[in-house]
Amino acid sequence: MFRSLKNIDSAHQQSRTMFFTLALFCLLITVYAIYSGHKSTMIALDNIYLLNNGQLMTASAHSVKENRPVEAQDHVKRFHELFFTLDPDDKAIQYNVSQSLYLADASAQQQYEYLKESGYINELIQKNISQDIRVDSVTVQPSSSGYYAKCYAQQHIIRTSTVTTRNLISECYLRDVSRSANNPHGFLMERWRVVQNNDLLTENRR
Repeated sequence: MFRSLKNIDSAHQQSRTMFFTLALFCLLITVYAIYSGHKSTMIALDNIYLLNNGQLMTASAHSVKENRPVEAQDHVKRFHELFFTLDPDDKAIQYNVSQSLYLADASAQQQYEYLKESGYINELIQKNISQDIRVDSVTVQPSSSGYYAKCYAQQHIIRTSTVTTRNLISECYLRDVSRSANNPHGFLMERWRVVQNNDLLTENRR
């Protein structure tokens, strides 16, 4: 009789052990399923799905702040390309400069006024001189007001018989502003100034 009771108690203990083991196993599976589902959801939220000619394409989403230095570099490059690309046409000059002035503060306007008052703009038009620029690089460093940027570029002054290449280095500070059609990167260049602008060589045109 005692042996039967002992066997019953042992079987009861085994059943309890099996029950708790099974419950723990089910709990672990549930936790893993919840974790996997959450992880899959977060990955899906980080992807943007685009439909291109009937084909589904995936684009990853990133924080805006991660890309700000690259946007700052492109902002500075775009300003210089607009401001220093000048053809012997008054309307073309006004258009390019007006577009560039959306990207900078009064320091750029003052520089343009100086070029007009010194007769440089009139000389371009009267003598059929074109000017373009090639931006070699833009360095960007964080500062208390946003970013400090330095632009390294080469200007080409194209006259009827010669082409003059000039070295141009400028610097400015950038702060965040609202994005718009005229200012897609949402930066404003402040305290922009030309640090260096000297002739490198003059070549005859062929």
